[in-house]
Amino acid sequence: MPHPKINLAILDNQTLFRKMLKNYLLEHTMIRIVAQAPDLLDLRVKLKDADVDILLTDVNLTTLGGIELVKMIRREFPQVRILILSMVADLELINEMMEAGIHGYVTKTEEPEELIKAIMTVSEGRIYRNRLFTEALYWGKQHHLRSGINGLDVPLSEREKRVLQLIWEEKSNKEIGEQLFLGVRSIEKIRQDLKVKLKVGSTVGMLKYAINKGIVAAGRDSFMIR
Repeated sequence: MPHPKINLAILDNQTLFRKMLKNYLLEHTMIRIVAQAPDLLDLRVKLKDADVDILLTDVNLTTLGGIELVKMIRREFPQVRILILSMVADLELINEMMEAGIHGYVTKTEEPEELIKAIMTVSEGRIYRNRLFTEALYWGKQHHLRSGINGLDVPLSEREKRVLQLIWEEKSNKEIGEQLFLGVRSIEKIRQDLKVKLKVGSTVGMLKYAINKGIVAAGRDSFMIR
């Protein structure tokens, strides 16, 4: 079965880079560029008119700031998944953007194929957990420990812990359901209930809780090199 078309929007204030990126992405038949914008004002108009699956953006393009940009997109266009493409590789910033709700982070120094992998993964509703993303999670755990912050201690069932572990292993809802002998809708409900129980708004929020509480391992030996 062919992969469904992925509707992509690009936000970048460098016209040449934006056009070159578009031309490269259009070499891949599963990707359709439905919106391009040089600034936030133009982007907001186009997101209202276009059916966008993924927004591809840098972190330092607007006076709003990268984190506030992500929060705004998540608030006004919750159906849009956010993939960052940037020269910045600051772990603290990436950790904060993960909390705000991004779905992946790729640096502009990576090979072009890395970006395609990220787009494909995010289009399937999964977090793109490359080495940088995992290292930012690890940094967050170490910061959490250094700060002496325990956070919430929420009692979880063995099934809920198992779901968190399988999410960390990048299993889809279908794959998680097959392992737990449950339907996809049951897994979706468990995930939604976990967000409510843990008081987080995203899959990354669930993973950060699971890492900080030792439910899943996120040391340097858990990095995944793609």
